[in-house]
Amino acid sequence: MRGLLGVHHVAIIASDYGRSKRFYVEILGAEIVSETYREARRSHKLNLRLPDGVEIELFDFPEAPPRPSYPEARGLRHLALRASDLDVALAHLRTHGIRHEEPRTDELTLARFVFFEDPDGLPIELVETVDS
Repeated sequence: MRGLLGVHHVAIIASDYGRSKRFYVEILGAEIVSETYREARRSHKLNLRLPDGVEIELFDFPEAPPRPSYPEARGLRHLALRASDLDVALAHLRTHGIRHEEPRTDELTLARFVFFEDPDGLPIELVETVDS
């Protein structure tokens, strides 16, 4: 598409705002850009920034329904994040009690990757990449 520049942000709705905020900020290391509580919606909105500039919007909405199935529901399947060293990233996750599957190698790209979950079970993929 002419004029398309890339990903602007990813939006996530959390069941427990405080728990998810701690996960994305303290464990994944996202930077807080802004945080708002909207009384009329009884909802928080937290703007986070990843090291490459991509932003995550974290919301909580009262009575938001749970994800219908895992992970094959229609719509966003998972959030994929880049890591420069998969082993170091996984050791960090383990120090925070975050369980993950065994690393695999993509048969097409030969990149190593692994899946784990955020506090609400959102699948997150870590892909080992070497930037040139």
